[in-house]
Amino acid sequence: MSSAALQDVIAPPRDVPGVSAYVLGLRAELLGGTMRQLAAESFGDLAVELLQGAGSIWLVVRRGGGRGGVALRAAYAPDRGVDARLVAPESGEALRIEAESVIGHHVVAVRLTHADLHRLQVQAWLTPRAPLLVPFHPRDLYVLDGDDDPLGAKGRVEAAQRGVNGGLLYLRFDAPDFGSLLYLQNLTELNDYYAATHTVPDAAVGGEWPELGYLLPTPPQSGTPPIHPLPEGVQVRLSDAILVFRDHAHDNELEMARQFLQMLGTAYKALPLPRTDYRDWPWRAERTLHDLETAPQATVRHYGHRYVMPYPDGEYPDVMVQLSVLAAVHDYGRWAGAPLPLEDELRRGLPRFYDAELGTIRRYLPNVGDDKDADAVDSWYLYHPMLNLARLALDGDALARDLLLKSVDYGIRAAHHFRYVWPIMYDVRDFSVKTRARNDDRFGQTDVGGIYAYVMLQCFQLTGEQRFLDEARAAIDAAVGMRFNLEYQANLTAWGAAACMRLWRITDEGRYLAQSYVYLASFFHNCELWESDVGHARHYRTFLGATCLHDAPYMAIYECFDSFVAFEAYLADSGPDLEPAVRMLIGEYCKYALDRAWFYYPDVLPPEVLAGPPHQSGVIAPKLSFPLEDLYGDGQPAGQVGQEIYGCGAAMVFASRSQHIIEGAPFRLFCNLFVRAIERTGDRALTLQLDGGETCHADLALVRAKRRKLPAAVLTTAGGDQLRPVASTKDRVDYRVPASGRLILTWGE
Repeated sequence: MSSAALQDVIAPPRDVPGVSAYVLGLRAELLGGTMRQLAAESFGDLAVELLQGAGSIWLVVRRGGGRGGVALRAAYAPDRGVDARLVAPESGEALRIEAESVIGHHVVAVRLTHADLHRLQVQAWLTPRAPLLVPFHPRDLYVLDGDDDPLGAKGRVEAAQRGVNGGLLYLRFDAPDFGSLLYLQNLTELNDYYAATHTVPDAAVGGEWPELGYLLPTPPQSGTPPIHPLPEGVQVRLSDAILVFRDHAHDNELEMARQFLQMLGTAYKALPLPRTDYRDWPWRAERTLHDLETAPQATVRHYGHRYVMPYPDGEYPDVMVQLSVLAAVHDYGRWAGAPLPLEDELRRGLPRFYDAELGTIRRYLPNVGDDKDADAVDSWYLYHPMLNLARLALDGDALARDLLLKSVDYGIRAAHHFRYVWPIMYDVRDFSVKTRARNDDRFGQTDVGGIYAYVMLQCFQLTGEQRFLDEARAAIDAAVGMRFNLEYQANLTAWGAAACMRLWRITDEGRYLAQSYVYLASFFHNCELWESDVGHARHYRTFLGATCLHDAPYMAIYECFDSFVAFEAYLADSGPDLEPAVRMLIGEYCKYALDRAWFYYPDVLPPEVLAGPPHQSGVIAPKLSFPLEDLYGDGQPAGQVGQEIYGCGAAMVFASRSQHIIEGAPFRLFCNLFVRAIERTGDRALTLQLDGGETCHADLALVRAKRRKLPAAVLTTAGGDQLRPVASTKDRVDYRVPASGRLILTWGE
């Protein structure tokens, strides 16, 4: 190509604000037609072309009729480039290539799935020729217009990776009409790279249009950069990219959220799912109850009543803590068959939180220390105690009902004052704002309207008063337009989804079902969609864990189990109209929560994992069965904030939801998915209806009751297929079962 012709090809449009050398290089190769074709495939209405360029191997996906496409860098070798050849694909692969370069031996495998939404997976490995330092590696995804020009495509990135959450990117084209794309980097398979290079995939998936995708983490550069090479002669996976395509992009928030969840569900099916293990939550709950009642760090007495401390030897009693623990103790007692004495002890102290002058429950007791601003309240802190009061009231608790109905009008006044757009913190006396917005200076507590709406719907259920239903509608309507900025705190977002689902059930207005997907899209955007082995994280599990806040560096037990309870309510109110991908994702979140949450307890972790100076800000008492507040996907020391006594209800919640007492049977039934229905069909027979994803699995077990012997049992599907145990001991028989559908269990004497 002549220099004049080359200039015509590479000259960018004058209105481009800025462009990298990698965009210009790709553009010149595509427009100049200088790449060598290695293979081509049809992929539904998409065309896939595998190309060898000057320094990279590319996978280009296009729509016909000039509707645009994307280019994915599958391998990168600077300077002398690559010499690639097609080889026989392995099982499940559509294409496989091997290539040689100055840096090593490359392998690229391509998988295509035509069912449902089009899914493409590109995996890339490198075997270095020498101990290889990686000072930089360019991003891998570039958008293209109808002429293969990355500078001509117009569109928007709606969601990108936050911190070490899922390595996802969700984008839509405005022009040409290529549609929308979900990109998910399977970070689990890249742990060996992070270990060798001492790097972390923190916000690694994102970018600026048109240069997007995965930026391989590399050591920080300086005059003396870290030297941690990839080992010579050892194959390491550098990328495992999953792309899901939709024909049409939508700027409508409701449809965009639904499509995002559909596409995420399709990508999820390509992930190698970590195992789950049986966790003895009743045993943990009993230990927790013992420590609550006996440990001097756990409770304190004021005004003749017992109050729960938020942390061991830290802070002051507050109403959210008291009610969170009380609600969990109540649930556990109901599950066990009789109220626990501790429940009444904790209930009797509740009236001291009520301020008759203001007409509401307050955060702290009247005698709180001067080192606390007794009049400052986080917006969500006003409503979460009301939610638990309502849960108790709906179960017949007269004191809880009285306190709720005496406080709820104040909560409504606060909502009206802030026009359903709450700040971070305000003065409970006059609503004057103390902290308006979070760190980005734009948004306050964006999802408080969700939990507020759920409280209003509980009050509507209690009283039948139309005003409460009207308030719920107003709060949900005020959140419209937040898109992927809706989440402030994970459990509040989950309760917002539950409120929308219940509103749909009450009103039969489809927009509320659709709005529930907006809350859920924001929730799953903030989940760690990978199993991290980085640093200390190799000692616990992270898969599908939600970081507690929109920008938090850690997962927290309270948000974990409170979201679990909210999702139980969401599914209970749902029906056959629920998007299947949503049912699957919620079921999988709850299944992995039951397993992952076990690692919050310090007695489970090696001592070296626990935070100490200078990281530690809270007290850790490993012998107490109270969970740590914080686990980190990037492998930081665990428990830097301390132990959450206010999160100790996790064990009781998980026990009461996962273990089912079968009257007269010598066993309890464990299932790590919600059992939507259990019907006793005979003296030694019952049917179960599971509520998980169509293509997923659940763990089910028969757990021997005390002083009883496990009987011989038969478990079959509704179709009559007998399911064999995957493990069996004298104390437990374990099965792996379909996550959705009906099962029949029979047993002998």
